[in-house]
Amino acid sequence: MIDYSMMPKNKILCVDMKSFYASCSAVMRGLDPLECYLVVAGNQERKGSVVLAASPQMKKVFGIKTGARLYEVPNDSRIIIDEPKMATYLRVAAEITRVFNRYVPKEDIHVYSVDESFIKVDSVLHLWGDAFTIARKIKDDIEREFQLPCAIGIGPNMLLAKLVLDLEAKTKEIAQWTYEDVQTKLWKVSPLREMWGIGRRVEKTLNGMGIFSVGQLAKYDLEKLEKKFGVMGNQLYHHAWGIDLSDLGAPIMEGQISFGKSQILLRDYKEEHEIKAVMLEMCEEVARRARDHRKAARTVSFGVSYSQDEFGGGFYRSQTIDEPTNITMEIYGVCLKLFHKHYEGKTVRQISISLSKLVDDTEMQLNLFDANGWKKRELGYTVDHIRSKFGAGALLRAVSYTSAGTAKHRATLVGGHKM
Repeated sequence: MIDYSMMPKNKILCVDMKSFYASCSAVMRGLDPLECYLVVAGNQERKGSVVLAASPQMKKVFGIKTGARLYEVPNDSRIIIDEPKMATYLRVAAEITRVFNRYVPKEDIHVYSVDESFIKVDSVLHLWGDAFTIARKIKDDIEREFQLPCAIGIGPNMLLAKLVLDLEAKTKEIAQWTYEDVQTKLWKVSPLREMWGIGRRVEKTLNGMGIFSVGQLAKYDLEKLEKKFGVMGNQLYHHAWGIDLSDLGAPIMEGQISFGKSQILLRDYKEEHEIKAVMLEMCEEVARRARDHRKAARTVSFGVSYSQDEFGGGFYRSQTIDEPTNITMEIYGVCLKLFHKHYEGKTVRQISISLSKLVDDTEMQLNLFDANGWKKRELGYTVDHIRSKFGAGALLRAVSYTSAGTAKHRATLVGGHKM
């Protein structure tokens, strides 16, 4: 049993803007976000375009969710297909954050994503009332001023606030859990992928160990979990008990940070030199993100998904390297090895790259066989600085100016989409 008396007992709100992109588009059209049938898709001319957001009624009546394809949207006169307006969405998100700031200081607000934020209200309970009252005030302000719906989960730590949001608040609008609710509410969750932080791959592995519910995970032998998953096994066990010691703003799954990018290509890529051009651009992007956080990676993962014309399929493989790196060409070199080893010569429609097993980029092991190693490292940071100052398109690799390149076009977008 876990001794909860020693655990944090904060009052943390997790605020989720329901179907944020679709709701914003609905309001801009003068429609009720909760009643209209609306989807947001990037390119209406391509039936394979991904649905970026769907209104609640689209999900309920037609089963169309975020991530569906445009060709799956029924031909129904009630349905509106809207292009994304990313700059507008971001401005609205910033204004919603200002609403939070009316109730708590900025340091007690953590913007987790464009449509989800954590708010610690411990320091203002004497001003506004209990956490549930503050949640209601924030929700009412947002609905009155923006006509946008939201759901709020309240918990003693970031993890439980997120879990109550996903598992209860999205149907009740506002819900609150304490540690006493873990066994009665969290433990009954099954399948495991319904719990935040457990994906299908981890779920499959846990199922193979005879674990099918969060309660079974909480009662499983900790040493065996750590042996199977390492640090993540310890986190899975304690998360099943509702334990999270993260400070506000820290990653909920501390130690499991990775930097990744997955890109659905604008067309089928058949030639190897074209595929490699996009690979290099993507390596540049994930390397830049690692450098932004002063991190270097020991493991590089690379994968491709084949076109539906090839009946799908693909591969995703990882390789651990001797020295951690955030140098673009070193990451690209690893990806090339994985590509040549596993690629089957089929048409490619999606590429994924990620960096994991991260360490702080505070020192560098000198290599007698690479006299320019330090210059390569510093060159990356210099290029990042120029792009940060003058824009993402200020410096591009030559491959980005070929017909295969995508970076030149993507530099004109906001959040990967039209403004």
